[in-house]
Amino acid sequence: MREQPPYLRVADLLRQRIADQEWAPGDRLPSRAQLAQECGGVGENVIRRAQELLISQGVLEGRAGSGTYVAEPRARLRMVRSQSREQRGGSPFAAGMSALGKHGTWESSTEAKVSASADIATRLGIAEGDLCVRTVYEFLSDGKPVQLSTSWEPYDVTGNTLVVLPEGGPYAGKGVVDRMAQIGITVTRAVEQPEPGHATAEEATLLGVQRGALVTRIQRTYYSDDGQAVETADIVVPASLGVIVYEMPVS
Repeated sequence: MREQPPYLRVADLLRQRIADQEWAPGDRLPSRAQLAQECGGVGENVIRRAQELLISQGVLEGRAGSGTYVAEPRARLRMVRSQSREQRGGSPFAAGMSALGKHGTWESSTEAKVSASADIATRLGIAEGDLCVRTVYEFLSDGKPVQLSTSWEPYDVTGNTLVVLPEGGPYAGKGVVDRMAQIGITVTRAVEQPEPGHATAEEATLLGVQRGALVTRIQRTYYSDDGQAVETADIVVPASLGVIVYEMPVS
């Protein structure tokens, strides 16, 4: 059996000491040198890696020039992925936040004609280099960032229509299902593929989490009734801010 890396063992020890209420939320941890001695004489680099892991998990927080502290508990948002919310139209995110008693909003920027990469082309069933409408979103709950998303739609599908800009025109912000319905396309299914990951430096800055923090990445694609992919997106939700819940109808 492979031996557990020292920093993971130390992370478990620190987590247990917090669970045992040796340190309370807001307490400053001892120096790395002191912790290294208390954890069996490991190197300070091991302590640093253990602390970075716990910071990425929301257990600790680092304060520049001050030290490392036990993080205050934060309620994770229950972020429901629901077919029924898609069918109602409008923004599923706004509906989800409203169900939690929160105000869901978003900021976005769109580029109207972006060449599809090989990966995006495969997901949309188009040729590499074909034009797409790309929109980058930052979703906010009561004004605080909780989710990122980058969306691609084939320009051949929405070009020269009133819905070509997801966040512009008369149907701005209505969501993919509603917008596509305006141009005679019926979206009948969405496929989502969630995977664990770590926040990049840019994602961490936008979301207000530590670089390398645990995130859930969701690759989502919407399909019309004739099987055509009409939109695909990469969604990022920090594990410390939200828990993903799938709600599925049972017939």
